[in-house]
Amino acid sequence: MPAETAKQNRRDQILAAAAELFARHGFHGVGIDDIGAAVGISGPALYRHFRSKDAMLGEMLTSISERLLEGGQARVAASSDPEHALRELIRWHVDFALDDPALITVQIRNLANLTDPDRRRVRALQRRYVEVWVEMIRKTSPEVDEPTARAAAHAVFGLINSTPHSAHLDRDQMATLLSQMALASLSGALP
Repeated sequence: MPAETAKQNRRDQILAAAAELFARHGFHGVGIDDIGAAVGISGPALYRHFRSKDAMLGEMLTSISERLLEGGQARVAASSDPEHALRELIRWHVDFALDDPALITVQIRNLANLTDPDRRRVRALQRRYVEVWVEMIRKTSPEVDEPTARAAAHAVFGLINSTPHSAHLDRDQMATLLSQMALASLSGALP
C-alpha cells in the first residue's frame, strides 16, 4: 500500500473513532488521549495527522457536508426525471443517516464547536445541499414556492436525521420506513 494511501486510511480511522467518541461523550467530553487510545496510539501521536482536536472536528464536518452534497448532486444528475431524483435524494440521505449515525449526531451537536472558517465552510456546503433538494421539490411540485420547499426539505432532514434515536427496526426495515415517511411527508405537505 502506498504511503499516502496508508496515511489517508489512518486519518479516516482516526476520524471514525473520534466521531464515535464525540457522538457518545460530546466534543468537550473527549480528550486527545481518548481518541488516541481508540485507535491504538498515544494522544500526542495524533498530532502527526491533525494539528488539533478542533482541526479534526472541522475536517470531519466538512467532509460530511461535502459527501452529502456530492452524493446528492450525483443522484440528481443520474436520474431520468425529478420524481426519480427526489426518491434517490431520499434514499441517499436515509442510507447516509443509517450507515453513519455517529456522524449525524456529531453534525447536529457540534456545529457550534467549529472554528469560524470551518463553520462558514460547512454552512455553505449545507446550504448548497438544501438547494439540491429545493430544486427537486419545486420541479416535482411547480406550484410550491421556494420558502415552502426549503422548509419541507429541512423537515425531511429532521425526520431522517432522527435515526440515531429512533432505529428500532433492522437496517432494511428502517430504511424502507424512513423512505416511505419522507416521500409521504413531501407528497402530503405540498399542494
